[in-house]
Amino acid sequence: MRRNNSCTLDAIELRETAVLWLANMHPQRKAEGVTHLHQAWLEGQVLLDAEISIAVPADIPGRPAKPELVSPLQVEKRSMRTDEGRAALIHALAHIEFNAINLALDAIWRFACMPRDYYADWLKVAAEEAYHFTLLSQHLHTLGYQYGDFPGHNSLWEMAERTQGDVLARMALVPRTMEARGLDASPPLRNKFAQIGDLEAANILDIILHDEIGHVAIGNTWFNWLCHARGLEPIATYEALAQQYHAPALRKPFNFEARRKAGFTEAELARL
Repeated sequence: MRRNNSCTLDAIELRETAVLWLANMHPQRKAEGVTHLHQAWLEGQVLLDAEISIAVPADIPGRPAKPELVSPLQVEKRSMRTDEGRAALIHALAHIEFNAINLALDAIWRFACMPRDYYADWLKVAAEEAYHFTLLSQHLHTLGYQYGDFPGHNSLWEMAERTQGDVLARMALVPRTMEARGLDASPPLRNKFAQIGDLEAANILDIILHDEIGHVAIGNTWFNWLCHARGLEPIATYEALAQQYHAPALRKPFNFEARRKAGFTEAELARL
C-alpha cells in the first residue's frame, strides 16, 4: 500500500500490485491473491495510475521449481484411458491456466496509458484464469497428483516476451491467436473426458470454454480499438504482426461458433 503525506495507508494501486502477484512463485497463493485483488477492485478499494512508470522486474513470471519446462515436442503424450494419462492431460490444462494468470497480470502492469476499461478487463481475465487453475488443480488432487508432477512447456510466455514492446502485438498474438486456439481444442477434448466417464473434467472444460470466449473477445476489443487509434486496417495488421513475431500457424478444425461469439468477423473467419 502507498502512504500519503499524513502517514496513513492509502488503497493499493492496481498495476503495482499486479506485478507483485506476477512475481509470486506459489501457484495457489498467486491464484488466491489475484482473486482477492479483483474483488477489492470491484469494491472500489484499488486505485489505478495508468501513467505510472514501473521498472521491469527481474523475477517474472514467478513460478515454482516444478513443473520442469521442456520443448512442446518433448511433452510426452499419454493415453487418456489410464489414470496417469488423464492426470497428465489435466496437468497440461492447469499449466495453461497458470500461464494465463501470468499473461493477464503482465498485460495490466506492462502497458501504460491505456483506458481504465482495459485494466478492468484484464483483471477480470486474471481472476477467471485463477478460478480455472484452482478447479483443475483440485481435480488433479483427486487423481493423486499435484501441479508440478509432470513437465510443461513455455510457449505462451515466450510469445508474451516477444510482444512485450507493443500492446498491439500482444493483443493480436496472445488472446487472439494463442488463447483462441483453446476455443478450437476445448469441445473435442471435453467430449473425450465425458466418453471415459470423467464428468468433472468435462464440466470444468465447459466453464473454461464459456469464460475463454469472453477472454478472446476482450483481446479482439482492444486489438480493434488500437488499430482504430493508430489508423490501421485490422486484417492486414494482424497478418503482418503474425509474420513479424513468428506466430504459430492456425490449424483445423476451427470452432467457428465460439470464434464468432468472441468477436471475430466473417472476413477474418473466411481467411481461416
